[in-house]
Amino acid sequence: MTVADLDSRLGSAELTEWMAFEKITGPLGRRRNDIQAATIAATIANANRGKGGKRFTPQDFLLPYGAERKGPQEMLAAIRGINQSMGGEERGGPEG
Repeated sequence: MTVADLDSRLGSAELTEWMAFEKITGPLGRRRNDIQAATIAATIANANRGKGGKRFTPQDFLLPYGAERKGPQEMLAAIRGINQSMGGEERGGPEG
């Protein structure tokens, strides 16, 4: 289904309801692929840990879902902070 098809079939109110549902329950559709990847990562980490080393769980490799999203200015500030901490120099762009 294309975006245009979806737009013609789904009203604003219903879309808003689906967005709220997804925010509460996590991504729609099949189970989150990141859970599967985290399970694989934990298995590999456990197979390669030293004797007496920390036992890993999938949660150790799972990124949090549903955290508040940052706005453009917050993302730009974070990128600038990372760049500065790594000794980078900002060039070009509207503010530099």
